[in-house]
Amino acid sequence: MEKPLITPDDLAGTLREAVILDIRWQLGGPPGHEAYRKGHIPGARYVDLDADLAAPPGRRGRHPLPDPEEFGAAMRAAGVSAERDVIVYDDWNGWGAARAWWLLRWAGHERVRALDGGLAAWTAAGQPLSTDEPAPADGDFVPRPGAMPLLDADEAAALARRGLLLDARAPERYRGDTEPVDPVAGHIPGAVNAPTTANLTPDGQFLPVADLTARFAALGVTDGAEVGVYCGSGVSGAHEVLALATAGIPAALYVGSWSEWSHDPARPVALGSQPG
Repeated sequence: MEKPLITPDDLAGTLREAVILDIRWQLGGPPGHEAYRKGHIPGARYVDLDADLAAPPGRRGRHPLPDPEEFGAAMRAAGVSAERDVIVYDDWNGWGAARAWWLLRWAGHERVRALDGGLAAWTAAGQPLSTDEPAPADGDFVPRPGAMPLLDADEAAALARRGLLLDARAPERYRGDTEPVDPVAGHIPGAVNAPTTANLTPDGQFLPVADLTARFAALGVTDGAEVGVYCGSGVSGAHEVLALATAGIPAALYVGSWSEWSHDPARPVALGSQPG
């Protein structure tokens, strides 16, 4: 797999060759298109996470996998082609960019990277912004799903018992102290809390590889360990998978995550700071 991150300086050197996707999105916030119009990386096209990177919410969660044909059409309109590098970025926690990175990798694109530190790192490096919106493109990417491992609810439950299932949400949501989005508070029994915020430096860039490796080792990731990740709805969990991939650790994603699990009254729920 290609290294999953790119620096602003390296991106500046490949602007003309790469397809650049702006995935601005915030949990509970408005779509990011207006922010994109006010200034974005030159040549970038805006991709709406809710419309283009997920199916409508329902029994499979708040951000289910999109229909592959619809996802492929959206990516082709954004200029994505199989033989061109794709760079994704956002301006909030790296979650939106990670969702795009993971989906494209899952769909078989082998040349996708996320901008480390997002738009803030780009501007901090003195790089320019543009308000020009490129016209819709005509890429040739055809999704071939299955290149990244997936978990369903039953598989996530089983992995929590036999391997390591990481819960990427904030500690208070993991413990069940609060649940601002989904109907039930708590976590999947056996899951270990691993908030995505601990993957980043204070300026929003990923920790160095050695530090990421040490963080995940402290959580129980050992050589050959089977690792899975979930979150609220499969967005911040993709960020955790990206952090693991940066450290060279493969991991499966439970896309339905807590938003699917908590809607099924038959599913058990654990509370507190321990896996349960």
